[in-house]
Amino acid sequence: MKHLVIAEKPSVARDIARVLGCGRKNNSYMEGKDYVVTWALGHLVTLADPEEYGEQYKTWSLDTLPMLPEHWKLVVIRQTSRQYHAVKEQIFRKDISDIIIATDAGREGELVARWILDKAGNKKPLKRLWISSVTDKAIRDGFAHLKPGRDYDNLYHAAVARAEADWVVGINATRALTCRYNAQLSCGRVQTPTLAMIASREEEIKKFVPKPYYGLKANAGGISFIWTDSQTGSGRTFDRNKIDQIRKNAGNRIHIAEVKRKTKKAYSPALYDLTALQREANQRYGFSAKETLNIMQRLYENHKVLTYPRTDSRYLTSDMTGTLKERLKACAVGPYRKIAARLSMQEIRADKSFVNNAKVSDHHAIIPTEQFVQLDHMSADERKIYDLVVRRFLAVLSPVCEYEEIAVTGITGNEKFHAKGNVILKAGWREVYDTDWRDIEADDLPDGPAYSPNGGTEQGLPDENLTGSAHQALTAIRENTELPLTALTVTEGKTRPPAYFTEGTLVAAMENPVRYMQHHDRTLARTLDETGGLGTVATRADIIEKLFGSFLMEKKGNEIHITSKGRQLLSLVPADLKSPELTAQWEMRLKAISQGRESDRKFMAEITDYTKALINEIKNADGTFRHDNLTRHKCPQCGKLMLEVNGKHGKMLVCQDRECGYRETISRRTNARCPVCHKKMELVGKGDGQRFVCSCGHKEKLSSFQERKKKEGKSANKRDVAAYMRKQAKEANEPINNAFAEAFKNLKL
Repeated sequence: MKHLVIAEKPSVARDIARVLGCGRKNNSYMEGKDYVVTWALGHLVTLADPEEYGEQYKTWSLDTLPMLPEHWKLVVIRQTSRQYHAVKEQIFRKDISDIIIATDAGREGELVARWILDKAGNKKPLKRLWISSVTDKAIRDGFAHLKPGRDYDNLYHAAVARAEADWVVGINATRALTCRYNAQLSCGRVQTPTLAMIASREEEIKKFVPKPYYGLKANAGGISFIWTDSQTGSGRTFDRNKIDQIRKNAGNRIHIAEVKRKTKKAYSPALYDLTALQREANQRYGFSAKETLNIMQRLYENHKVLTYPRTDSRYLTSDMTGTLKERLKACAVGPYRKIAARLSMQEIRADKSFVNNAKVSDHHAIIPTEQFVQLDHMSADERKIYDLVVRRFLAVLSPVCEYEEIAVTGITGNEKFHAKGNVILKAGWREVYDTDWRDIEADDLPDGPAYSPNGGTEQGLPDENLTGSAHQALTAIRENTELPLTALTVTEGKTRPPAYFTEGTLVAAMENPVRYMQHHDRTLARTLDETGGLGTVATRADIIEKLFGSFLMEKKGNEIHITSKGRQLLSLVPADLKSPELTAQWEMRLKAISQGRESDRKFMAEITDYTKALINEIKNADGTFRHDNLTRHKCPQCGKLMLEVNGKHGKMLVCQDRECGYRETISRRTNARCPVCHKKMELVGKGDGQRFVCSCGHKEKLSSFQERKKKEGKSANKRDVAAYMRKQAKEANEPINNAFAEAFKNLKL
């Protein structure tokens, strides 16, 4: 008898088949002496659309709401039905004794396999492969320690409850809003609170009134001193008269009252989880959350050089410490060779800064695998993400950075002035980053600083260490000496509003939404902290793409702005759906279900009651919705006037009729730079009439642009542009790979 292995994707199935010795290949499976390996293509089975539950649901009407299926139906996804039937055929082979689920190790991965097995009517026993990387070693170890399938029954129940609850609330609320206001409006328990955060941030920025502040900067003995208020300890004041008076009363020398030298340690930043990686990749390289996840998935599945990407942990488990040297040897190539080789020769201390079993749930932090690395086989974007992960891994395993902090207090005119700087003693982990290190997680928060950088209180921060003459001057200074005051300058600045969200900071905000909200409820904060915020690491990128795709928000440069449609939607959606508390409570209860501490049926009974109340509230609301982006262009399919919207990759015309769903791209943002102002230009028009247009007013035909690039030695032919356009079109229309998206696939939002 043989074992049937069901993987989530063909690439993973091929790796498993190779390790298990399955050499006979078929279009839909691979077979060996003891195993048959087949695969899904993401979800092959999903919850049925409303139309499957009765003729009355084929027409969108408030009278048929709420839709509350008594018995849930699973349907085979039409686009991948051939693979489903191939998998089903293997399940019922007489020489198959049991099924080994080898889909992604997580709640959604469990759902992928179990729905296939349920729809097929499988009765054979189940086992579970649970691994975090797809290297040969990890696969062999995983098959040596297979778990009984029943150990994951509760995880499956939680996955089903999540899918059914999202279906009930999302589809009912979307139909109700769309019918009530005659517009394509959609909402959900994660996407709507996310949109509300963006609206809240814009409101803060709109209401913000800049306020001027002042400070004093003194130069003495080659050192820059900053005035500090003796009462508040601040280096700034809003009182200009006070600063002018201090400047007037200052002497021509500064007395050094105190010099403190203290040796300190700086520890490396934590290993990456997906959110931290998405945030840094967005800040450094402008990658969207979805782009980073896709690149990570290739490095995990195809190259096999990084571990499972969809993780919310930044720690490793203690049983992994024995593999660290092997991982170091594997990534000791190219720019990492010297440091990785040196670390692999030393004893590795697994301290709690990166090894903590209690802080790892399903998956550990993202780190390199034991797979040998070939950098020349990676694309430029893959190299960038791999570089981030490897350098962070090397930094964590490196010694601490030791530095001496020098703090000087000087007095002139009865006012205190301070200078501070750091001198590196032992570079430690900083050596991994050379001079390129910057703590993006600390300085890339959406909350803008209260003051502008000029007139700061420190001469040198831990990231900005003293060198050259500044180093010599500060290290040579002594107490009870005096220095001639060579300059005393008033510094000015204005308070700044919080920054607009970017994709990187939005992902971080979804993970911890409390810090970005105006009210702070302790219970809400604790619940959100325990559940990991809005959505999961696996779904946040898709939620952001959905908000762009529904034209509820748009990009202006790297900033995210809410659209008029999004703002109106928030005014019409019931308050519950705008609060992150709802999704936090759901995730907490789903976690309890996965751990066997709560009943999934009880949860769904409460979701049913909640949906009834929600629909009743929408039906009785008295709001209005108005399209303020109507154009004079008529839809070529239905003849109705079309809407002009800003998609993520450019401008589009979209039919206002949800049943028609016609879309037409009228311009796309490109990487082509304007020869006048060097900003990125848009490509508009069709065929031979295509031209580049810049916001500064510059216009250039595509043919002229290509000719100019050839003269500059940078060829940009039609094939290059066409390939770029296809790539962007594919990204813009890329489907969201989850059951909720499949249930929504016919809404044409």
